[in-house]
Amino acid sequence: MIKVIKVTDEAALKQALTIRDIVFVQEQGCPSDLEHENDDIAVHFLAAINGIPAGAARWRRTDAGFKLERFAVLPAFRGKGIATAMISAVLADLPADAAYIYLHAQVDAVPVYEQNGFVKSGDSFEEAGIWHYKMTRLQA
Repeated sequence: MIKVIKVTDEAALKQALTIRDIVFVQEQGCPSDLEHENDDIAVHFLAAINGIPAGAARWRRTDAGFKLERFAVLPAFRGKGIATAMISAVLADLPADAAYIYLHAQVDAVPVYEQNGFVKSGDSFEEAGIWHYKMTRLQA
C-alpha cells in the first residue's frame, strides 16, 4: 500500500531529504547544495510503501506559478506507482488558485508526467548535468 504524507515534522523531513540525497546526489551526481536550494520555502512530501519510506517530492510558489520539484523514488521501489501517487498528493495540496503549474522533468520521467496531465513546453535543456523538459499543467 502506498501512502503519501505532507511533511509536518523534522523526522519526516529528514527521511524525505535522505531519499533525495540517495537519488539525486549519490545516484545522479547532482551537487548537494544545488539539490537542497529552496528547501526552506518548499512544501515537502514523503511517500511510503507498506510503511517503508520510498519517495519524496516538494512544491513551491515561484514568480511564474507553482513548481513541482524533486520527485525521487528509491531504486528498489520504482515502477510501483509511487511517482503517480506523489503527483496526485502534491497537486491536491496546491492552493485552489494555482492556475499555472509546472515542473522540470528529467527526460526519462516525461512519460509519467504525461500520464498525469502534464505536457512538454519547449525544447529540452540541461539542468545540473541532466537533460530536462519544462512541462505544464493547467488547473481544470
